[in-house]
Amino acid sequence: MQTRNKILDDISQLMTNAMGVAQGAREEAETAMKSMLDRWLADRDFVTREEFDAVRAMAQKAREENEALKARLDALDAKG
Repeated sequence: MQTRNKILDDISQLMTNAMGVAQGAREEAETAMKSMLDRWLADRDFVTREEFDAVRAMAQKAREENEALKARLDALDAKG
C-alpha cells in the first residue's frame, strides 16, 4: 500500500512539475511574441494612440487659430 501511495505521489509531483514547465513556456512564448510585434510595429513607423491624439489636438488648435485670424482679417478688410 505504501508503494502505491509513493507512485501516486511521484505522478502527482511529475504533473505539478509539467504544469510549471508549461506555464513557463507559455509566458516565454508570450514575451517573445510581444517583443517581435513591438519590433515589427517600430519598423513600420506607426504612431501610438497618445502621439496621434496629441497631433490631432495640435491640428484642431491650429485650425481654430486660423479661423480666428481669418475673422480678424475679414473685419479689417471690411473697415478699410
